[in-house]
Amino acid sequence: MAKKSKQYQDAVKLVDRDKAYDVTEAVDLVKKMDFAKFDATVEVAFKLNVDTKQADQQLRGAVVLPNGTGKDQTVIVFAKGDKAKEAEAAGADVVGEADLVSRIQDGWLDFDVAIATPDMMAQVGRLGRVLGPKGLMPNPKTGTVTMDVTKAVSDSKAGKVTYRTDRDGNVHVPVGKVSFDTDKLVGNFKTIEDVIVKARPASVRGTFIQNLVVTSTFTPAVRVDLASF
Repeated sequence: MAKKSKQYQDAVKLVDRDKAYDVTEAVDLVKKMDFAKFDATVEVAFKLNVDTKQADQQLRGAVVLPNGTGKDQTVIVFAKGDKAKEAEAAGADVVGEADLVSRIQDGWLDFDVAIATPDMMAQVGRLGRVLGPKGLMPNPKTGTVTMDVTKAVSDSKAGKVTYRTDRDGNVHVPVGKVSFDTDKLVGNFKTIEDVIVKARPASVRGTFIQNLVVTSTFTPAVRVDLASF
């Protein structure tokens, strides 16, 4: 096991591992512990009582954070004709058709969000092995396969994040940067928590959210008291 840095070890001393913190207190603690030399990302992680082998218990979707993510998103759009013009007008960074597919096949991946109109998916589908593992493949469930490219681009630029259960039933979602005011991080945190609660599969029995923590890029996780929402 790799040895943790002294800074990390000092941060660990600030966390009571047996305590579930009020959400505001937890966010404040993460901000206090952060020692990165850059504006680190703050992330929430949910441990859900779901069986991801069951199709109806696999969560996937997207939500626009009210206070943004603190990151400038590079957005590309696969579209043609009027929809391509619409995407450009909405602020898409790159818009294309077969030319954009070829560019990505040649190794270009310098973007954060990929959006496509439904009629382009036959071509975009060729990129599944490239974009899929990186979480960049356009998908109707996340609002990135749509005819409303103006909304899709605007939402992505405004701070839309996607969420998805991993095979162990965990969901990790960024909620902003350490430099954000605590109330803005908490606002984003609560928005995501509300979305996850509403996405609870009908077939799940018992406690849905089993554990909830907040952390930043290098800090230890801080457990959040669900009753504090």
